[in-house]
Amino acid sequence: MAEATRAFTVDDLCNEQRIESLDLQPGGQRVVCAVKSVQRADDAYQTHLWLLPVDGGPSNRLTFVPSKNSRPRWSPGGDRIAFLSDRHGGPKQVYLMPADGGEARQITRFAGTVVDLAWRPDGRQLALVCAVNVDPDRRVDGTREIDLQRPIAAATAPEVVWRLPYKMDGAGYVLGARLHVVLLDIESQEATPLTRGDYDVGHLAWSRDGRHLAFTRGREDERESHCTDVWVLDLDGPVRSFPAARRLSTTVATASWPAFSPDGSTIAFMGAENGGDAIMRLWAVDVGSGVTRRVADEDLELFSNPLFWDADGRRLRAVQAWRGVQRIVSIDVGSGEVTALVDPPAGQVSAMAVGEAIAYVEEGVDHPIEAHCCDLDGRDPRRISDFNAWWRQRHALKLERRRFEVPDGEGGTEQIDGWLLLREGEPSPRRLLVDVHGGPASYVALQFPTTPYWQVLASQGWAILALNAVGSASYGRRFSERLRKCWGKLDLPQYRAAIAALRREGLVDERVAISGSSYGGYFSAYATGNCDDFRASVVSAPVGNLETHYGTSDSGYYADPFSMEGKPDANRELMIELSPMAHIGRGCTPTLFLQGKDDERCPKCQSEEMFVKLKRSGTPSELVLYPGGDHHTLGQGRPSHRLDGHTRIVDWLNRWVEVPLPAGHEEKR
Repeated sequence: MAEATRAFTVDDLCNEQRIESLDLQPGGQRVVCAVKSVQRADDAYQTHLWLLPVDGGPSNRLTFVPSKNSRPRWSPGGDRIAFLSDRHGGPKQVYLMPADGGEARQITRFAGTVVDLAWRPDGRQLALVCAVNVDPDRRVDGTREIDLQRPIAAATAPEVVWRLPYKMDGAGYVLGARLHVVLLDIESQEATPLTRGDYDVGHLAWSRDGRHLAFTRGREDERESHCTDVWVLDLDGPVRSFPAARRLSTTVATASWPAFSPDGSTIAFMGAENGGDAIMRLWAVDVGSGVTRRVADEDLELFSNPLFWDADGRRLRAVQAWRGVQRIVSIDVGSGEVTALVDPPAGQVSAMAVGEAIAYVEEGVDHPIEAHCCDLDGRDPRRISDFNAWWRQRHALKLERRRFEVPDGEGGTEQIDGWLLLREGEPSPRRLLVDVHGGPASYVALQFPTTPYWQVLASQGWAILALNAVGSASYGRRFSERLRKCWGKLDLPQYRAAIAALRREGLVDERVAISGSSYGGYFSAYATGNCDDFRASVVSAPVGNLETHYGTSDSGYYADPFSMEGKPDANRELMIELSPMAHIGRGCTPTLFLQGKDDERCPKCQSEEMFVKLKRSGTPSELVLYPGGDHHTLGQGRPSHRLDGHTRIVDWLNRWVEVPLPAGHEEKR
């Protein structure tokens, strides 16, 4: 007899076992992955390493010491695993363990954290990206000798700000440290610094012969310090500290994930031409000449993940953002032809590793995150993990892709995609939650940890609608860029048209609520200030005032000019017009604001301004601040904060969606 199922609850976020990264063993027989779980008693997380046979056999846990273990990487010979861990207290360091498990050995003891690692093909050395602590008063301290043992500045030390960017969401003040490349010899544990300067290093990639190391790094020109390029180090022969590096790319503003072709002549990478553009496209740079070209047309959009060359150097495997999903594709480097290999109809690939096979992580909102494997051509896909078996004991939910005919903002109509999450068998009409994705140049994230209230509400009989309206990524450049200078103005009519279509269908009634985070928070506040369609609203981590966001956000000074096509002094009237702060006081929708107190992407002032204005207008509203919380508090913050926030969302929506807006509310407009 089948086991009875029960409704999703907010507490289920504590059940999720989240696969954060994975790597495929040379030979393709096993996968090592890092799995994060909630430790509710400690109000914290642990991340442990697991071995997964690709044939679907029993999994084997490798680490047990309470800690966060990440970035597992097989040695080229497949006999060892290097990884990062904080198990001995302090910042993460490099550890090494046998491939079948056993005692892990610590092989670095730096003062700063190690953030990434890449094996040299001979298996004798590791290239590391390390945080090097510097004195911000010495301005370009990184050009002097690097001391990997320099103590970390006290939390109470003055934070000297003399250039941009000086802060980063989730990290806070960043001018007291720089990320640089260090070459570590495994046997002697000798560490040789390879880069220095007033910039940060990003991703690493070795050439197959081990003679060259590619990396991405920021620019030293203060006006372009948020931009990154591909550089290469020639390391043939004895390696000394700070060898000369060559800059290869110059025309792409946000280069990331470099990957050498098998013959070493070309480096593929992804990035955008404009520093404020969030959409990543594929590029190739000639190692000898530095000539850079775009691979495929401008509508090819990639998800941030390593790139993998075929053995013959003709094609690349990558994760493509395509019409609201993330799929694995093969891309012909010469012609730009794209061939889908793994194409989830209602899910998203969030990580991938390639060797003799393809290992990948896939998830959705109607099924949990798990690891999978398939042949190099995408055949024989199979699930190889079962970390989230608890999901099968919950109500079955149905996710449908819908198409809606909506205004295009140019006098005509167009069709857009939307996702509709339902529990089948519930009576209609239903209550409707319209949930708006961030970005706006992004798309609906089909994942559980950021929006567990979807599953909770759907279990209670709600319908959840999430649109990829105009401005969304993964539908081509023109579709995403049409929203520039038109935030809210173009996409609000599309949301209203989709709601009207569901009403005509008889699926939903007047009980409609709206929610969203980041741009979704912006839109929720803008919508309730400009229409009366919504009886309840949840605004999380929003942009509320574009003028103040420009100067207070860690990225506002370059992202906002891209979105608005001008700085505040040149486009001030437009930024005021599009700011929810200018409209929200006209609305009467009860609104819950949720805000990480240390959010540097959309600082708490963005919520505070709107809350005060709405509260003073007499509209029911609450503001909840989460101490220490950053921009991603509801998805990645303290478990207690996430439990509190998602519980409040469910309670607020259930409370207010049943209450019509007050009579005479139109007079406020």
